Amino acid sequence: MAYVYDDQNIFAKILRGEIPNTTVHETEHTLAFRDVAPQAPEHVLIIPKGAYVTYDHFASEASDAEIVDFTRAVADVCNALGVCPGSAGSGYRLVSNAGQDGNQEVPHMHVHVVAGRGLGGLLPQA
Repeated sequence: MAYVYDDQNIFAKILRGEIPNTTVHETEHTLAFRDVAPQAPEHVLIIPKGAYVTYDHFASEASDAEIVDFTRAVADVCNALGVCPGSAGSGYRLVSNAGQDGNQEVPHMHVHVVAGRGLGGLLPQA
């Protein structure tokens, strides 16, 4: 599948420093920042710095270094937020929307870390 990356999306602008953000964690290949419209007490977006549209695009085309860095950044963010159930946390949810049916709003691969309250079922009943 050929993905076309829109370098004018809001996350690309954040990565270029054109739009401010509240950074939670940053590495060579990954940026994590607070969502401007949080859906829970803890709501952080984690994005790769590379031009990837969806998770499958990232997983198939990113370098091993980017994939490892991103995955470790997710762990670092969850630890920093204190939401890991293996420690003192009560848990969290990772969400990555892809495409129209997945309700993806920004065409840059990202995951949401949502935590700090009970989050209910995965999807509403259809």
